[in-house]
Amino acid sequence: MGSWLIEKFKDFDSKIAILYNDKKYTYRELYEKIREFLSFFQGKNIKKGEVVALLGNYSFENLALLLALKENKNIIVPITSTKEHEIQERLKEGNVDKVLKIENSLIKVQELDSNEKHLLIKKLQEKGKSGLILFSSGSTGKPKAMIHDFDNLVDSYEGRKEKNINTLIFLSFDHIGGIDTIFRQFSIGGTITIPYSRSPDAICKVIEKHQVNVLPASPTFLNLLLISGIYKEYDLSSLNIIAFGAEPMPEYLLKELKKTFPKVNFQQKYGTSETNAVKVINKNNNGLYIKIDDLNIEYKIVDDELWLRSKTQILGYLNAPMDSFTEDGWFRTGDLVEVKQDGYLKIIGRSKEIINVGGEKVLPQEVENVILELDEVVDVMVYGESNPITGQTVVADIVLKDGIDKKEAKKLIRKHCRSKLDNYKVPTKINFVEKISFGDRFKKIRRKS
Repeated sequence: MGSWLIEKFKDFDSKIAILYNDKKYTYRELYEKIREFLSFFQGKNIKKGEVVALLGNYSFENLALLLALKENKNIIVPITSTKEHEIQERLKEGNVDKVLKIENSLIKVQELDSNEKHLLIKKLQEKGKSGLILFSSGSTGKPKAMIHDFDNLVDSYEGRKEKNINTLIFLSFDHIGGIDTIFRQFSIGGTITIPYSRSPDAICKVIEKHQVNVLPASPTFLNLLLISGIYKEYDLSSLNIIAFGAEPMPEYLLKELKKTFPKVNFQQKYGTSETNAVKVINKNNNGLYIKIDDLNIEYKIVDDELWLRSKTQILGYLNAPMDSFTEDGWFRTGDLVEVKQDGYLKIIGRSKEIINVGGEKVLPQEVENVILELDEVVDVMVYGESNPITGQTVVADIVLKDGIDKKEAKKLIRKHCRSKLDNYKVPTKINFVEKISFGDRFKKIRRKS
């Protein structure tokens, strides 16, 4: 095994690499498991350059398998879905040759009918490089199949200093945020702790039991954690950092989190599936302003939208045109930003989520921040609905605290909104709901009509 990362595993030796199902696995054990899998590939004729789907979620074996496939110069398609139609769609869109799934510590191999490969896959195969195919969440249409040069992606983590950090892995195995956590930790000799599930109770239990230092999570999950109150039942004093990203953080929520966890350093992270994670500097521990400070990234702001050009960006899409990219390689992120004179910027929303009320633009996050100021409100999601007169109108789904009169709450919410917002931003329709909708990646799912 020749890659710089796998060679570092030998240096890290007896350090704990992975905590899974309450069992500790060292870097030496991870190294040996990768060697074992590479021998298995030879016996099962898993050839270099083949497109291989890896079914399943985080485990010691699956992480070792991911690394072994990279060493074998395969093009890897991690699939965590358990829905058969989604699995079949990803196998087809990914031009998959073989499917691997670990059951009872044994690898099951399924060979698929060979199909004509996409030009981008052929290019990686010709260069003898490993690849990584990820799928977008598909919340606004068919999931896009994105292909990375996996060698190039992993090499961007080289040269980091060794550290002793225990990080809980929260973002999905088939998500760029999860991939970033994996290689960020492995490149520094840190520990990855895999939770039993991603419920607030399970996360808190694992943090206490294994003395986790870093919790990466979405604002939606962190709000669920606060709402549940389950954190009060556990000792979370080992937490040094809560890293948040994947969607905009409401200002009010960040204030509540700071009050609840006063000794924790809150860090905003940023990245896209198309460009990988972006190194940023947080202006302070309480705010939402960041500065991009990454040698692999160029950025610019065009009409309030953040554009990126990255050394680690995707080679392209396998099933969609490159509409989000300019001819000279700039990726239009769709993230709207507010920029300060000192170069710090704040993400204020997504361009595709803007509500157009008679030509006036409304950012859902702005309205949500105002509504969340009310003590009676637990959670809120704002979105647009069609309106025959104004084109769209503002709608709010709201979770109230127990015992609050809904009729009085509507009056209070509208009055508060009118005192803080322009009239066209005030919700014309308020729905009281039991909970806010979110997807597998713990991001709000905004309705559209």
